[in-house]
Amino acid sequence: MSPVRGRCIVLGVTGGIAAYKAAEVCRRLVGAGAHVVPVLTAGALRMVGETTFSALASEPAVTSLWNDPSSAIPHTSLGQRADAIVVCPATARLISDLRAGRSGDVLTATLLATRAPVIVAPAMHTEMWEQPSVQDNVAVLGERGVTIVGPVEGPLAGSDIGAGRMAEPADIVVEIEAVLTPQVLAGRRVLVTSGGTREPIDAVRYVGNRSSGKQGAAVASEAAARGAEVVLVTTEPDRAPAAARVVVVETAAEMASAVELEAPGADAVVMAAAVADFRPARPAGTKLKKGQGVPALELEPTRDILASLGASKPPGQVLVGFAAETEDLETNALSKLRSKNLDVIVANDVSKEHVGFGYDTNEIVMYTADGARHHVPLTTKQEAARAVLDTVAALMPEAP
Repeated sequence: MSPVRGRCIVLGVTGGIAAYKAAEVCRRLVGAGAHVVPVLTAGALRMVGETTFSALASEPAVTSLWNDPSSAIPHTSLGQRADAIVVCPATARLISDLRAGRSGDVLTATLLATRAPVIVAPAMHTEMWEQPSVQDNVAVLGERGVTIVGPVEGPLAGSDIGAGRMAEPADIVVEIEAVLTPQVLAGRRVLVTSGGTREPIDAVRYVGNRSSGKQGAAVASEAAARGAEVVLVTTEPDRAPAAARVVVVETAAEMASAVELEAPGADAVVMAAAVADFRPARPAGTKLKKGQGVPALELEPTRDILASLGASKPPGQVLVGFAAETEDLETNALSKLRSKNLDVIVANDVSKEHVGFGYDTNEIVMYTADGARHHVPLTTKQEAARAVLDTVAALMPEAP
């Protein structure tokens, strides 16, 4: 369940060209179960329509301090009701007003009248973003506890490209969820692996698998959102959450070395990576040429990282394995759980449509060493990650 479900989110929209993306943020929040109240500035209304947000949100859009017949002081009531306030896009003017405590419209008044956490997603041209005054304002807001999401580099208005592009709606929603997530893993260290290893055949070819690294990245993101110190050992660093310390690897041997170094100090190890079981015994140092004929490919087993972790698991550490199966899901998963001394095995049937490799969705069944079974029907990989971390947190011994 998303941490925004049942929570009141005030969505502030200002007059930047990225205002149209705020509609997607609104849609995603409502879809996750949040009660969204849009607040649009006069500048925003030059970019997007009030009706759009009124239709998408949980309540009609608020556009003025003076046009709400239900409340004589809408900014105070909104500020008190809000579980979080997010402003996207946040223009240079909004950022300056928020730093200075200026109340010039219904949005800035609401921001001053709340004790709820505030998240802002800056969006502006590169020259504006890089102005020392803007950078100083952003730094001060961060020091005061405001969560800053982005901006990122990419296409801007007017065919420009550079820093200042608003973070994508999906990433903004992830940050909102993180802000509202209880910090149950604060003070804990969680090691996660993700992605499929690549075992070289020659200088350009490799033996690999279809793993995208999405599920492991989602687990790392959720662990960080719950306050954990996260180390992510991955073959897919582009998917890594910003809050994780990332160790980039390619082969099973490299992953084994990295995990062996990081695992002893971890409170939980979540092995979501698809590690190759076999590798070419004698990879060529140069590209094999077609004219040389079909090469004989002799395979040898790789090190079983999960079995090694199970054999050396320190007391109190929670060890989680993954099992991607195409048949006999429960039998194969339970065999792996027992033979490798795991606390939890997360199994999925990758022969099913929309499950596992490459998809943004997953259906999992978790089995624990004490005999429990928990089925998570088809859902997003982020929701699946939440279920995995719920199980991990429940198995962790109480912090001293």
